Amino acid sequence: MARGPRYKVKFRRRREGKTNYYKRYKYLLSGKPRLVVRKTLRYIIAQVVIAKPEGDHTIAAAHSRELVKKYNWKGATDNTPAAYLTGLLVGFRALKCGITEAILDIGLHRAVRGARVFAVLKGALDAGLKVPHSPEILPSEDRICGKHISEYARLLKEKNPEEFKLRFSKYLERNFDPELLPQHFEEVKNAIIKDYSS
Repeated sequence: MARGPRYKVKFRRRREGKTNYYKRYKYLLSGKPRLVVRKTLRYIIAQVVIAKPEGDHTIAAAHSRELVKKYNWKGATDNTPAAYLTGLLVGFRALKCGITEAILDIGLHRAVRGARVFAVLKGALDAGLKVPHSPEILPSEDRICGKHISEYARLLKEKNPEEFKLRFSKYLERNFDPELLPQHFEEVKNAIIKDYSS
């Protein structure tokens, strides 16, 4: 371990690989609320957060688990369509709380073009939240509605039915055909819009 009078121990969350304090400082300098997006192996989480001296205050939040509980979502809760719908939810909730603009905070996730964190951003933008971004980072409409998943399911069902049953076991447990995902996505999206347009 490094020693000496000039050595400084890094903050605990930096040592644990949880927070990049340089990026956080830059976010805070903007003075705007942050659209915080985090993903786990099973879920997508989105929050609109305001930084205050005593700590962060969450103004609006959405979790992809809500899609199953409130909107009868039958797809996976960690894929691109679920990320978009979670972003749509948090965007509408932020607007309801009077937040009209924010900056995107993806934490330590890599900024890969078309990634799920940017699908959340697309959902929040479509809800009406203003977030500075470059349009080419957003996923395509086909990916957002899950067309790539339904096409893969169709090909797999034709070529390898056993592999299809294995890969889409959770969908089949819910008595849902993954080939119908784009239509189901539109139904859930319209249900969310209807809930927040009244």
